[in-house]
This record gives sequence, structure tokens and C-alpha cells, in this order.
Amino acid sequence: MKIILGTFKDSGDELAEFLEPRLGAKLDVSGGELSVDDDSMKKTVNARHVKTYVKRFLWKKGERKNYRVLVEGKELRLIELEGTEAEEEEKKKEEARKEERAEKEAQEKKEAKGAEPAPQEEGPAEEAKVETSVEQEKKPPVPKTPRETKKGKKNAEK
Repeated sequence: MKIILGTFKDSGDELAEFLEPRLGAKLDVSGGELSVDDDSMKKTVNARHVKTYVKRFLWKKGERKNYRVLVEGKELRLIELEGTEAEEEEKKKEEARKEERAEKEAQEKKEAKGAEPAPQEEGPAEEAKVETSVEQEKKPPVPKTPRETKKGKKNAEK
């Protein structure tokens, strides 16, 4: 069985590691292909199962939307899908937003580190807050009344 990786050949080693325990065979990575000896592979695994495993791997990598997996006999082929112009523009805008957010967060962290607030003097307002919290702690908790069940009502009536 052969898996032709196409543009996904950079992650061929990772895919091989992912598939080895599932197929029960050692995969050979060469160029843009993964090859498996059919004799060493588990008897219950067929090309459709391998396709599902490859799709699961793509999903974990976050590439499932970008690739299609085709089965032709004992050969699997990963085909990169071309996005429309609108999708590509959307991706660029999203990346730009992420960069802006990262820059804002970095600036906020710098400002927070550089300008630490000076400790304020304790005034009467702070003491009042402390007193109210102490008073609340002194109050006993309100006891909860047990719910009456149907049987409880009948027994109470008798």
C-alpha cells in the first residue's frame, strides 16, 4: 500500500509515527510517499481504514479543511485543496487580527510591568470594609429547612 503525500510531505514522518501502531506495520518514508508492506500489515486493516486514520491525523494537525484523501485501489493520495479568493482574503484578515491582538497584549504587559500602582494609604473607607466583612463572618448561617417528600406529608397527616 502506498500513501502519496503531495504537498504534505514535510509531515510524512509524523504521519508514519501516527499510523504505525494502528496498522501494526513499519512505514517507509521516501520522498513524498509512505509505503507499507501488505504482508506485515494487520489483516483487518484495509485502504478505507487507512483513509480514516489519515483524515484523523489531518484533523489533529488542523489541516483537515485543506486536504482531501482519495483512495484508488491500494493507493491513497493526499490532495491539497485550493481555497477561493474570498477564503484566502479571510485568512489574511484573520492573521492580521491575531497579530494586532498579540501586539496589544504585549504592550499591556509592558505597561503593567513598567507602571506598578503605588500602595495606597489605608483610610477609614478601608477599615469600614474590613469591619463589614468581619460582621458577616460573625453572623450564624441560616439553617436550611428540609424538603418534604410525598411520604413525609402522608406521615405528617397521620
